Amino acid sequence: MGGETPELSAQERAGKAFPVSWDQFHRDCRALTWRLNEVGPFHAVIAITRGGLVPAAIVARELGVRVIDTVCIASYDHTKQGDLQVLKGISDAAMKLGGGTGKGLLIVDDLVDTGKTGKLVREMLPDAHFATVYAKPKGRPLVDTFITEVSQDTWIFFPWDTALSYLPPLRDGAA
Repeated sequence: MGGETPELSAQERAGKAFPVSWDQFHRDCRALTWRLNEVGPFHAVIAITRGGLVPAAIVARELGVRVIDTVCIASYDHTKQGDLQVLKGISDAAMKLGGGTGKGLLIVDDLVDTGKTGKLVREMLPDAHFATVYAKPKGRPLVDTFITEVSQDTWIFFPWDTALSYLPPLRDGAA
């Protein structure tokens, strides 16, 4: 068991957790769209996979954007951030729409955390507008538009990563 993170108490988990339901996530994505509507129009939406797929679909629908592309970057291994790996770059067609620099393109992700992924995508599309639903302090300077800021030590539980289950009381032994 060496090297593993020690088990957190119920209080520690509750203090760091930010669970988001499908309904809340949809509302937050629509709120993001309201802000983006004042910034656009956009030629295309670029989703940072995988977390950016759901918000990109909602944003693209609400803004009437029909061209959606992905940039596929692996940075998380379930719960910890590791080295970045570009699995798929932005398509030539989307790059052409953005004039090679991203002008008029909208990058969408669910969350900016440390900013490593955002910085990499920013280098690919320096003139694109970068929007996330949630932002943490370390990554926030990279984002042009976001809805909710959470502390750096908060773990967001997205609806696609969770299922209904028993949640222990905040205080151990309170059940």
